[in-house]
Amino acid sequence: MTFTTNKFAKLKRLLRHADFQRVYQNGRRQFTGNMTVFFLRRGRNEPGMTGTGEHPRVGFTVGKVLGKAVERNRIRRRMREAVRTSWRELEGPVDVIFNPRRSVLNLPYSNLVSEVARGLRLATQRARVALERNEAGTAPNQ
Repeated sequence: MTFTTNKFAKLKRLLRHADFQRVYQNGRRQFTGNMTVFFLRRGRNEPGMTGTGEHPRVGFTVGKVLGKAVERNRIRRRMREAVRTSWRELEGPVDVIFNPRRSVLNLPYSNLVSEVARGLRLATQRARVALERNEAGTAPNQ
């Protein structure tokens, strides 16, 4: 019997506080209807960087303002599953953080998946453009 796991592996997640801070301080953000997506393309040999692979990583911030622990955990689980099913939209060494709004709790799951997929596509595209600008030596345009 063969088991396949669809687990959200640790190497696909942002886990350290320093990684979150690096994305918030040096990255860009994209607003969607029900969440804010922060993203930063990882370069090679960046100081203080813990993720060195070519794979993308995703993190979630669900603050106490979104409700009690049960509600926050439910939002986090729904977001994690939506990212897991939309993972193919993300490519390259990019770190993405989702900061959902409270409306995610009542959003139909199909809408949540499409919005997460859109956020991942935008993060990948815009991180690639920002990296190309930085390599070309032009100033980033926010």
